[in-house]
Amino acid sequence: MITEGKPAPDFELLGSDGKTHNLAEYRGKRVVIYFYPRDNTPGCTKEACGFRDLQPELADLNAVVLGVSKDSLKSHDKFIRDFGLPFTLLSDPDLGMMKAYGAYGAKIMYGKPVEGVIRSTVIIAADGKVLKHWQKVAKAETHPQDVVKFLKEHV
Repeated sequence: MITEGKPAPDFELLGSDGKTHNLAEYRGKRVVIYFYPRDNTPGCTKEACGFRDLQPELADLNAVVLGVSKDSLKSHDKFIRDFGLPFTLLSDPDLGMMKAYGAYGAKIMYGKPVEGVIRSTVIIAADGKVLKHWQKVAKAETHPQDVVKFLKEHV
């Protein structure tokens, strides 16, 4: 599970850029990892477009954005194309990274308990430690602004 101030769990996943990504390659940068349920759905699209629109500010803050879902790379490619997303999306079909980061498990959906992807975000500091963990993102459309605000106040 994720604990602020502790090292973030490593991962190794294929990205929409055709490369394998792991945490070590991002040493020296801040990494915003946002977990979302599904490509091309209303809330997920609003959140992704929010991060897209804030990309210049995130870059100025030395932050890299990675989106993670269990969708296929083919699905990610379409999502990126349809909305002009300038960041890498990682595919986690086996749910390994999502479980390690607390982004998969029990949740309530339409009033019923289910197992699934929990919309959440983790900011990892340049030294690989967890700087901030939003365990449950309530408002996908405004969350990217919350991330930028946090980075500006704490970096």
